[in-house]
Amino acid sequence: MAGIDEGRVFLPVRIAVLTISDTRDEASDRSGGLLVERIGSAGHELVAKAIVRDEVDEIQAQLRTWIADPKVEVVITTGGTGFSPRDVTPEAVRPLFDREMDGFSTVFHHVSMGTVGVSTLQSRACAGQADGTFIFCLPGSTGGCRDGWDLVLANELDSRYRPCSLVSHIPRLATA
Repeated sequence: MAGIDEGRVFLPVRIAVLTISDTRDEASDRSGGLLVERIGSAGHELVAKAIVRDEVDEIQAQLRTWIADPKVEVVITTGGTGFSPRDVTPEAVRPLFDREMDGFSTVFHHVSMGTVGVSTLQSRACAGQADGTFIFCLPGSTGGCRDGWDLVLANELDSRYRPCSLVSHIPRLATA
């Protein structure tokens, strides 16, 4: 049966949060703030947080820095996944992937259907792995981040989740 096995040890993951927005700053970044709060409450380690503009070069530069940093095991982005002309997150992130995680988008849309209905079609949420670092791209809304964390990532990044979790694919934790 799928779920948390309380008999197993929780292994904290080291996570960075990237907000992608032309308008947000630290004071107005509610979605990034929600992710930071959820990451800490779950027992994971926030190792970095940044805000960049909706520019492919800026997004890729920040992600490349974190992909190269062995302290960063997972990156969660918020913003830039919609259909506005300035939304370029998937275009910036996909070329960095060694492998795309097709199932993430499917699962995200499935759970999001329950909260926003068919409006979930307006999200281009995606995920993949770049040089061993998992990257998850969530919408910029707090609701989209809540759905993404609470209904998908909280379990998939919990080493106690059964039948399996992504934690076993993080090099530092694979043998723990």
